Amino acid sequence: MTDSLGPRLKVGVVVPATNTSVQPEMEALRPFGVTNHTGRMLTADHSLVEGIDTLVDSYRESTHKAIAGIVPCKPDCIVIGFSPEIYWDGPESHAPVLESMRAAAGGLPVTMSPDAFNAALARYEASRIAVITPYLPVGDDSVSRFFTDSGYEVVRVRGLGCSSPEKISHVSEAELRDAVKEIDGPDVEAIVQVGTNVAMMRVAAAAEEWIGKPVVTNNTVLYWHALRQSGIADRLRGFGSLLAEH
Repeated sequence: MTDSLGPRLKVGVVVPATNTSVQPEMEALRPFGVTNHTGRMLTADHSLVEGIDTLVDSYRESTHKAIAGIVPCKPDCIVIGFSPEIYWDGPESHAPVLESMRAAAGGLPVTMSPDAFNAALARYEASRIAVITPYLPVGDDSVSRFFTDSGYEVVRVRGLGCSSPEKISHVSEAELRDAVKEIDGPDVEAIVQVGTNVAMMRVAAAAEEWIGKPVVTNNTVLYWHALRQSGIADRLRGFGSLLAEH
């Protein structure tokens, strides 16, 4: 027998305790017959002004425990709904981190941001990107270096300067619209937004209409990649071109 509410797919989603954007945005993206099951990592609201190292360390200690809290409901895949650890040590660190997540999930497929962004940007055939982050300059540098080392040309980076993980969810849609306008230009093929506590899904979908190019947001790309990797090919309108056309 299959799950009565999620007969097509059950998605496990891991988020930091401070994150209030992943869950509602990914709930909005669910096709019929797909259910989400969220597990929270026990993380504190560390100051980003004092540095991101403490935050990254706390994520590493709590991620596997959160995955273990989801696995008993027998999801079909796991989405890792956070970013800092992924970018902090560069592309070469991604493979071992991903493998550790899969091991914690008992071998289930695991979706993380680098794989999702790479898959989406390949669909758009985009290599020159502008990036929006929620971070202060030290975090912006790590994100920019990650994408550059992954083979992209990072034309511009706009950090939103959030002082703590919880404050990231306070970024307004007006601020996000201004950020898109600031970093866009004829030299940019796609805009990428990292940071899963930034609620940018609606702004990104609208922005694509007035700039005429892809705006790839962290939560949308993670969920899109998990669906497509799981064989769910539904085209969903109203959430941007990625889910509507790819």
